[in-house]
Amino acid sequence: MPAREKRHIISAVVENRPGVLARVVSLFSARGFNIESLNVGETENPRWSRMTIAVSGDDGIIEQIRKQLEKLVDTLKVGELSESARIERDLALIKLRMPPARRGEMRDLADIFRARVADVTERHMTVEISGDEDKIEAFVRLAAPFGIVEMVRAGRIAIKRGD
Repeated sequence: MPAREKRHIISAVVENRPGVLARVVSLFSARGFNIESLNVGETENPRWSRMTIAVSGDDGIIEQIRKQLEKLVDTLKVGELSESARIERDLALIKLRMPPARRGEMRDLADIFRARVADVTERHMTVEISGDEDKIEAFVRLAAPFGIVEMVRAGRIAIKRGD
């Protein structure tokens, strides 16, 4: 029986310079690995960026990805963040059709999910929500009847707990 695929979060610290992201993405593409989510940002040291990469696969595939990332000259550190040892967040901006008469309902829903109203116009309301993937998916399901006009998600970020 084949090993069950599960979602993994890989954290890679790389040099903060042009072309590094393209090399990492090419590495995944050339080997036929799908990136579910990719988030890149400068670290506390502006010379380095942290990539948070969400991928699905069995342990062998994840080990192969880790080894390939370590071979890149721009890579300082690569590791997998286990589910029990990480804090993980996702961010979404969701623009909804929102007639004035229904704004109170959406504000109440946003409060329940600790989301925040980021923008209101005559016909639309944009809500910002962060949290784990399940929280965001639940909010999207409940907000869908209002009419989602547009949604953008930033992708997962994660950090190791404690020391």
